[in-house]
Amino acid sequence: MKHEEFQFEVCANSVESCLAAREGGADRVELCAGMSEGGVTPSYGEIVQARRLLADSCCRLHVIIRARGGDFCYSEMELERMESDITMCKRLGVDGVVFGCLTSEGDIDTDANIRLLSAARPLSVTFHRAFDRTRTPVEALEKLVSLGFDRILTSGCRARAIEGVDLLAVLNKQSAGRIALMAGSGVCEENIREIYNRTDIHEYHFSARVEKPGLMKNYDSAVYMGKQGIDENLISVTSADRVEATIARLLG
Repeated sequence: MKHEEFQFEVCANSVESCLAAREGGADRVELCAGMSEGGVTPSYGEIVQARRLLADSCCRLHVIIRARGGDFCYSEMELERMESDITMCKRLGVDGVVFGCLTSEGDIDTDANIRLLSAARPLSVTFHRAFDRTRTPVEALEKLVSLGFDRILTSGCRARAIEGVDLLAVLNKQSAGRIALMAGSGVCEENIREIYNRTDIHEYHFSARVEKPGLMKNYDSAVYMGKQGIDENLISVTSADRVEATIARLLG
């Protein structure tokens, strides 16, 4: 198999991770902040620097548009902020944006998604893993096709893509080239080939991160900034070696 037959997207939590993804051979990055919340919109400065440093490469830059963690049913104020973030991303020259809006009943929110799609075009648009919270994924896929999304990021409505391979295979066959299906969540060196063998999906989303020590020498773990029990002197960053190894495991 050839790399050109596939698309590999790395979920990058920083500019440094974007550069590692590019070095490892990724075709695209999805730039996110707040990974512990499932990803939220990164800062203006992060997007500016990522756009500048990736400008001369073939690695495309997509940015998640998500006002907060939690569910995917958004208020009017949140939608206004997301529209503004999309406008900013277009102005900065990103290649695509990633979002997804649901109703309180777990259906695709037609009006909210049309609103954000209108703001986003002509950028490439991915509907993110909000899809995995829909109550009827087969119907949700048809709705996203009709709305004009370019791709769906999904784990097959399970915590990890390897656990959702049966539904992923069904959805990939259903999509029939009308919308790209991208498998994500827990995709790694150990399982990417199995996911492909069981689904025939040609787009993959993974983080390939490792932890490295922070720069602080004076560090008291009893004084924590976030959730207790997390080692806050470790920084999680994408590894170019792991990106390359994950791609090689599928292609080899």
